Amino acid sequence: MTTYREAVREAIRTAMTDDAKVFLMGEDVGHYGGCYAVTKGLLDEFGEQRVRDTPLSESGFVGAGIGASIGGMKPIVEVMTVNFSLLALDQIVNNAATLRHMSGGQIGVPLVIRMATGAGKQLAAQHSHSLENWYAHIPGIKVLTPATVTDARYMLAEALNDPDPVIIFEHVMLYNQDQILESRPEDYNAFRASVTREGSDVSIITYGAGLSKALEVADKVAEQGVSLEVIDLRCLRPLDSKAIFASVNKTGKAVIVDEAWLTGSLASEVSAQICEHCFWNLDAPVQRVCTREVPIPYPAHLERAATPQVEDILHAVNFVIGK
Repeated sequence: MTTYREAVREAIRTAMTDDAKVFLMGEDVGHYGGCYAVTKGLLDEFGEQRVRDTPLSESGFVGAGIGASIGGMKPIVEVMTVNFSLLALDQIVNNAATLRHMSGGQIGVPLVIRMATGAGKQLAAQHSHSLENWYAHIPGIKVLTPATVTDARYMLAEALNDPDPVIIFEHVMLYNQDQILESRPEDYNAFRASVTREGSDVSIITYGAGLSKALEVADKVAEQGVSLEVIDLRCLRPLDSKAIFASVNKTGKAVIVDEAWLTGSLASEVSAQICEHCFWNLDAPVQRVCTREVPIPYPAHLERAATPQVEDILHAVNFVIGK
């Protein structure tokens, strides 16, 4: 068994071993071993030139990563949490995402930014939000969301091989999750959705920490004879719309689970695409299970009440099947 944390660490170690141009930078990634202990031990292994602790200036070190990637390096930039990435929005949105377009294709930014996202550890409103949909809105970058140990292990290599910036969102509640680490499939493609569980009655479309909850619901309703198909989006930009449409056209019902706030969520975009392309095959209104429209609370019971839980997904599934 391998934990999600160990899988990410091994992905970084392999990338740095295989390519001298790959280096890691971010707040506390070196001596402290990372806020979530993902990079623990890498400083001793690779030294301070390739594992660089940075000042608490997201705009500064993300900008340095952009410059290094333009200069031929392959930086992995760790931003401690998605909330802090807002301090680097100018660098990410106005520089990393636009330079290839603005240079007529002459300048690429092969940068990987890793950041923790999501709620569940009582870190309150400045450390717990899910803002992946903000970045999925931006042309010029790709957005990956590994939900399994296997994806945590193999997505990074694909991101580093991409000629343009890639952001990888790692949900904080997944770091301690352990699973059997599967071998990398020959046709592995991090930018395609995965049918994690095949079914015929309802499509559940989700990503990140929502996957395990969706699978738990699938097990529960299977006892009642209801067959759920669970789609792990894996990549939020570009969105694998074909996989979504194929599933919904088969089942005729869709429930989208997204830890972002309901208004303007990725679930809203997926819902709109389903309504535009699968309308005549829908047998029930599309349902969205999202976070309540409040800053994430600190108390554990309120944090849980504010974010999508198994019972919320189950309620949405029962609605679309008419129970």
